[in-house]
Amino acid sequence: MNDFHELLVNRRSIRRYTSEPLTPEQVKLILEAGLLAPTSKSGRPWQFIAVEDKDMLERLAGCKPIAAQPIAGCALAVVVAVDQAKSDPWIEDASIAAAYMQLQAADLGLGSCWIQIRGRFTADEIPSDEYVQNLLGIPEEYPVVCILTFGHKDEERKSVDTSKLLWEKVHIGTWKNQE
Repeated sequence: MNDFHELLVNRRSIRRYTSEPLTPEQVKLILEAGLLAPTSKSGRPWQFIAVEDKDMLERLAGCKPIAAQPIAGCALAVVVAVDQAKSDPWIEDASIAAAYMQLQAADLGLGSCWIQIRGRFTADEIPSDEYVQNLLGIPEEYPVVCILTFGHKDEERKSVDTSKLLWEKVHIGTWKNQE
């Protein structure tokens, strides 16, 4: 896409993917986008674990009972973990990097979905980040914020209707109470 606003309006969470793999160049560009993301004090506290193995993707989908199914069907999952000691706003740093990767995927015509891990639990009440850490050998001091799924879209979603944006949530200069 040549227009960033158009990319934002058209980027939607995609939960169903075809079986077509991503090219190495697509994977590189997605990961590079995360590495290019700004962080507080240039701390770069994130670590990205790229997973393409179908068996591991199936196992990762067990990280929570609801809404993790896209992991099993994607071509690539990127686990975003963070070194909390490197950055006070580690959640924000990880979130910005994840969003950059999703925007890069959209620019490549690929689908993506954010799967929330931090603060979630498996069906057996194991913390989801602990479950993912154990599966992938991530050290305990690197909590998992999210898993991003990527792949070729096997569903189409409508663009955002910009006429329905919540402009009443925008305040200019100072907070204005809604009357």
